[in-house]
Amino acid sequence: MTIETTDTLVIGAGQAGIATSEHLTNLGVEHLVLERRRIAEHWRTMRWDSLVANGPAWHDRFPGLEFEGVDPDGFASKERTADYFVEYAKKYNAPIREGVSVTKVTRHEGRPGFTIETSQGTIEANRVVVATGPFQNPAIPPIAKQYDHITQIHSSAYKNPQQLPKGGVLVVGAGSSGVQIADELQRAGKDIYLSVGAHDRPPRSYRKRDFVWWLGVLGLWDLETMEPGKEHVTIAVSGAHGGYTIDFRALAHQGIKLVGLTKAFTGNTVSFQSDLNDNVKAGDENYLSLLDAADAYIERNGLDLPEEPEARNMLADPACMTNPIMQLDMVEAGISSIIWATGFSTDYSWLQVNAVNKNGKPQHQRGVSAEPGVYFVGLPWLSRRGSTFIWGVWHDAKHVAGHIATQLQYTDYRDPSQ
Repeated sequence: MTIETTDTLVIGAGQAGIATSEHLTNLGVEHLVLERRRIAEHWRTMRWDSLVANGPAWHDRFPGLEFEGVDPDGFASKERTADYFVEYAKKYNAPIREGVSVTKVTRHEGRPGFTIETSQGTIEANRVVVATGPFQNPAIPPIAKQYDHITQIHSSAYKNPQQLPKGGVLVVGAGSSGVQIADELQRAGKDIYLSVGAHDRPPRSYRKRDFVWWLGVLGLWDLETMEPGKEHVTIAVSGAHGGYTIDFRALAHQGIKLVGLTKAFTGNTVSFQSDLNDNVKAGDENYLSLLDAADAYIERNGLDLPEEPEARNMLADPACMTNPIMQLDMVEAGISSIIWATGFSTDYSWLQVNAVNKNGKPQHQRGVSAEPGVYFVGLPWLSRRGSTFIWGVWHDAKHVAGHIATQLQYTDYRDPSQ
């Protein structure tokens, strides 16, 4: 049986795999990209119908291609974003093979390279780039309890309000996904309870500049180490409805009932932590700190940007904050659905090399793993805070591809005297 070979195998054809392929192509590195479904599949099937990008089109893109048909200051829809990646891959004829799942990666013994078992046969490669990203397995915390009378789905399975049965909804998780889903459901007439944990909430824009611009000029996208205690803090930001600043007090005054971190389910009763006010106020501090940094930057650089004192105005604490809900009988409250906006977990059980630790987490330095010849691209904080964004993935992929090209020069060396 003939075994297919390539120098570098890239696993995954989302934004990370496509960016890696572009850089490998430019460096002349032979490679193949495998995608188990379609290019950018998660953008199409693991997002709700009305989702738009959280960053403006001028920012959330690769350097080599603009979003045609999207206002640079606008927010591309999920379908337009997926199409963008397809267009980008076609731009340089990326060697992508769709509909192929990778089931096992092992290192050769006594010779260089790896064996990759796939749904369509075996491939051997000198190097492997894992570009499967952080959104692999929807994560629902162990506190969840099954109910015959309550529909429960992860946010990745939510599509639109019509999908849910009549009745109220408990949304667990107040990052960008949870907030936007809760807002959409409330606007559709649903009675909503939103469980709010620790979060950062930047202004959508301030003094005529989007927050992504502020984080850029302030050097915050390029932070290379996380602030202690911020490893798992989510960011609450939205491009929906033309883009707006997420304000939890405003959501409450709009009709959404805020509760603290979801603690436990006992019978039909759900209980919450007493941390709602602390979480909201910590988010306020994060918001105000960015305004302070922006004001200081403007003054320091003599920029002519209009003042915006109203951005510091805070609404009065709503009743759900002055008298927090600690327990809720879901039957009496009319809750018929729970949406778990609680993030994702990763699964590298198929990657049977020394590239992950005992907890299943990747071991790497800027994407170069502890296993020589294995690389990661597309993970949060791979090299910096901006690694989460499309443009950040592109720069991370450039570093990894450069490392591969350098190693290739050494392995291709031939003694001229022989």
